Amino acid sequence: MELIAGVDEAGRGPLAGAVVVAAVILHPERPIAGLADSKVLSAKRREALAEQIRSQALAYAIVAIGPEEIDQLNILRASLEGMRRATAALSPAPLRALVDGNKVPPQMPCATEAIVKGDSKVAAISAASILAKTVRDQQMIDADARYPGYGFALHKGYPTAEHLAALKRLGPCAIHRRSFAPVRAALSVDLFG
Repeated sequence: MELIAGVDEAGRGPLAGAVVVAAVILHPERPIAGLADSKVLSAKRREALAEQIRSQALAYAIVAIGPEEIDQLNILRASLEGMRRATAALSPAPLRALVDGNKVPPQMPCATEAIVKGDSKVAAISAASILAKTVRDQQMIDADARYPGYGFALHKGYPTAEHLAALKRLGPCAIHRRSFAPVRAALSVDLFG
């Protein structure tokens, strides 16, 4: 049995929070029906599938790269580094990894292939997409309680009109990515003027 990991991330576009990466090796004898790109599934369906993936997968690993590291590396490099870390954390180790996108992360622990729109073509990448999205969404719901006024539970950190207005009104909080232009612009706002 060739162990193949699917790898995907959630949270490249938001202005706040971590980019979360998941790697999943599906069990060949325990298929999971309904796997799809996490973006086309309802939150309720994603949660149900995430539970199934956790209980039925041969292995999975989830890694979060926080805002400080994103600011140091840039979002693309942070996403690729997360893919490397999540794949390396799998036990048993995969012989191959299939990653969503068009770039193979450097220094992967196994042979790796990038698949454009892989989250809608490869079940293991779909599973990784679902785990990454459900974990990241929960992190942003938790952040909403810690940093009230930004609306993180609603927009999950994406640059919506409401989020941009809150950023102007309140300035950035601890989980905002300072290297992202709208956050940088809000840092220069005089909140006391």
